[in-house]
Amino acid sequence: MGYGTTNRSARVRQTVLMGLMFALAMVLSYVESMITVPGLPPGVKLGLSNIVTMYCVFFLGWRQAYTLAVLKGSFALLTRGFTAACMSTAGGLVSVTVMLLLILPKKLNLSYTLISVLGSLGHNFGQLLMASVIMKSGFVIYYLPIMAVSGVGMGVATGVLLRVMLPYMNKLQLVKH
Repeated sequence: MGYGTTNRSARVRQTVLMGLMFALAMVLSYVESMITVPGLPPGVKLGLSNIVTMYCVFFLGWRQAYTLAVLKGSFALLTRGFTAACMSTAGGLVSVTVMLLLILPKKLNLSYTLISVLGSLGHNFGQLLMASVIMKSGFVIYYLPIMAVSGVGMGVATGVLLRVMLPYMNKLQLVKH
């Protein structure tokens, strides 16, 4: 094996893994678009694709998590337009940052669900901040209570779903433990 072959192989593996993560996030996003939950306020979604983002945060690393957030925003640009891309990217970047800050101090040992809830709240805050910039108005702050309640609910749901999916993800041997 020549010099650099192992490094190249690792890069290829990483690229394939990120492609898989992005594809899984898009499939979950599509599945979510087919689920109608009566009574949800405008802008409130389950956030199923965020399960993949959390997986990246916990098991793949900060670069991969931020990359996935930007890829999801780019996909939103292609499929739903500029405003959706801005909202998705802002929410995703804030969410990833919040979750990374929570897992940095290893001694905290917070649960996936709690980190998911706080990441979801960060996502909603990032989106509201972007909405206020786009609309050039601070009135979006009045939507904060709705987004906070939904952030807690959806954060619990995605955190629990991540916990349920982990044994299956581990069987795929995507990461070396």
